[in-house]
Amino acid sequence: MTPSSQSIAQGTPKLRSRPLAATLIIVGGLAALVLCIALSVAVGAKDIRLSTVWEALVRFNPDLDAHQIVRSLRLPRALTCALVGAALAAAGAIMQGMTRNPLADPGLLGINAGSGLAIAICFAFVPGLHFHQLILVSFLGAALGAGLVFGIGSLSRGGMTPVRLALAGAAVMGLLNALSEGIAYKYRIGQQLAFWMFGGTGGSNVLQVGSIAPWILAGLVGALLLSRSITLLSLGDEAASGLGVRIGLTKLLCAVVVLVLAGASVATVGAISFLGLVVPHIARFLVGVNYKWILPCSAVLGSLLFVLADVAARMINPPQETPVGALIALIGVPFFLFLVRRVRREMS
Repeated sequence: MTPSSQSIAQGTPKLRSRPLAATLIIVGGLAALVLCIALSVAVGAKDIRLSTVWEALVRFNPDLDAHQIVRSLRLPRALTCALVGAALAAAGAIMQGMTRNPLADPGLLGINAGSGLAIAICFAFVPGLHFHQLILVSFLGAALGAGLVFGIGSLSRGGMTPVRLALAGAAVMGLLNALSEGIAYKYRIGQQLAFWMFGGTGGSNVLQVGSIAPWILAGLVGALLLSRSITLLSLGDEAASGLGVRIGLTKLLCAVVVLVLAGASVATVGAISFLGLVVPHIARFLVGVNYKWILPCSAVLGSLLFVLADVAARMINPPQETPVGALIALIGVPFFLFLVRRVRREMS
């Protein structure tokens, strides 16, 4: 063992975690998630009793409108919210640990905007793509957005700092969103694209759930397999290398997992920012700095937050729906400003 790795090994108090708290959060969060999904299925333009929801699940009668609503519309929507919430929160946690950047988030670092631009190009030039193909296109757009942000952020003197990366992300996000809006105006696809620009779950269906579930579940499993390496990366590249982490390969695998999680999410519900920023910080505060616990807790809390936000979006101004992305931004923007101020104070 090298001297540097010995010093890291002696400094393992930095990796203290709270496994009991994490276990309680995971178990309690999953139980709460089941209840919130039931609430999400029951609440809407037409309220449905929970007993009817249960009957629709265990004794489905295709002749009853309420059963059709539960099976075809509301349950797929609730499951989509749970999957996407877990995906975005886990993606944000990976990015924050991998880059040691507390401001990292798929929305703030251009990934969501890149996916949105790719989808806009498809709507304009290759209409009629199957949803499976749209997911793959979304992956490519996410990679483009992330590449531009990290490329621009690394050009400045002094390398990539959290604030520089956030500023590069804001610039790239603005550029890609402007290009998407220009394409929408030129080719008259604004109504189609508005759903992806503002974020929403109203169009979720059984086909989409079946399409994104394998991608998101595979991404979450990949994240858990990489959790130890992400924990060590969060200590710094030199420390991680001294402890046997292959830096380049690990970051590449982390980037692939993030692109899968974020790309599948954007292709389904559009650009949802700030969820991947806020939730990992909450999880880290509750369970410590070990990503073995941060990642599953982030996934559970992200699912819970997104399902509740979707329920609130339907209840604020019925029968109209408030964009769920706007509700999450109401929480995320003040949190983001607080983090920027704290980071700048620490750097000064």
